[in-house]
Amino acid sequence: MKNAIQKLDRTSRRRFIEDMAKAAFGVSILPVSESLFGSAAQAASPLAAINKAEHVIYLMMNGAMSHIDSFDPKPGKESGGETKAIQTSVPGVKIGEHMPELASRMNQLAVIRSMTTETGAHEQGRYLMRTSYKQIGTIRHPFLGSWLTHFEGKKNKDLPGSVVIGGGNRHPGQGYLSPAVAPAPVGNPASGLQNTKPPKYLDEKNFEKRRRLIGQFESNFKSKYQNSDVKAYSEYYSEAVRLLKSPDLGAFDIKQEDDATKEKYGANRIGQGCLLARRLVEKGVRFVEVEHGGWDNHNNIYESFPEKAGQLDAAIAALMDDLKQRGLLSKTLIVLSTEFGRTPKINQNAGRDHHPGAFSAMLAGAGIKGGQVIGETDEIGKSVEDGHCYPYDLNATIAYACGLPWEEEFQASNGRPFKIAHDGNPLTELF
Repeated sequence: MKNAIQKLDRTSRRRFIEDMAKAAFGVSILPVSESLFGSAAQAASPLAAINKAEHVIYLMMNGAMSHIDSFDPKPGKESGGETKAIQTSVPGVKIGEHMPELASRMNQLAVIRSMTTETGAHEQGRYLMRTSYKQIGTIRHPFLGSWLTHFEGKKNKDLPGSVVIGGGNRHPGQGYLSPAVAPAPVGNPASGLQNTKPPKYLDEKNFEKRRRLIGQFESNFKSKYQNSDVKAYSEYYSEAVRLLKSPDLGAFDIKQEDDATKEKYGANRIGQGCLLARRLVEKGVRFVEVEHGGWDNHNNIYESFPEKAGQLDAAIAALMDDLKQRGLLSKTLIVLSTEFGRTPKINQNAGRDHHPGAFSAMLAGAGIKGGQVIGETDEIGKSVEDGHCYPYDLNATIAYACGLPWEEEFQASNGRPFKIAHDGNPLTELF
């Protein structure tokens, strides 16, 4: 057990056993009402007053989406470029003209205009956004989806606790947590989960025969190395087999949706990704990350940005409406973010370059108080003037919304202490 993630001394024996069970098997051995915080702690916590997020849909805009052309427009300034600002449903609040659907729903949204970071490189920036820690070679940190599964267990025992839709390359995944809480990768949302059907020559009887044979080969190894990692990998394999036989496997197939719904989301990667995310959340997946690239606009930003922003606008609007209609929006936290911002100055190639000093994020759904704008940048969108929010603060906010122990320290297998959101503090005013 010494390679497992262990709580520090203040953790009780009962909670220690629960955490280890979740790490190894992805399930809780205690009722929900008695899980991590306990009923007494919940009653005393300010979180008890908000709608706890049971699910998270995290939209990662790979490539660094321009804040000045989306959620933090600068009309009348040279830095504003070609993007005009439009009035939202909240008096005095404007966003970029390419997001009219979100503008009409601003009373349901919270926008953070004061995101800032020191990391101006894509891979390192995405890693920091997902884990709250800088990328180093000696350890890999977990992303929030694995933390949520680790503490809260699965809602649907047949489906993964978290899913990453999109590229998934160099994703930190479960990091130093158990492989039992690793996210399931889906490369193309239109294709769903691949390799789920056995070859024609392999029927159920022969498949089970092969499984028994593998079990016999592995028995000596398992008896010799009886530790949590080996057990977790075995359980992960068993869960994969259970998924392949589950009737809920169809949740990964957006082709089952009617044409009107698919058209509403949009016939593009972000629209299909959001539709798949809704299907997975509906079936109990706790955390779904949707990657959407193409925002690295060093050249000719206004040739591609309007179309991409329009697709994103339609997809999020459809997602919010769909979740609300199904009674899931109050239980699902929607988060949109990116790795950093883009320069106020339009470069010689008619694009915007990397700019870690300021960027924006957006939240909606479970517990979020709509119609808010948190923080502000200067008149050209170069620097944060008020309400500095770092990547780990955003992650602490997500953890807070989900009821995770964002303040507590945990010890990894290398003996170093870590927190879910590093030194972040949640933006409680959002709730």
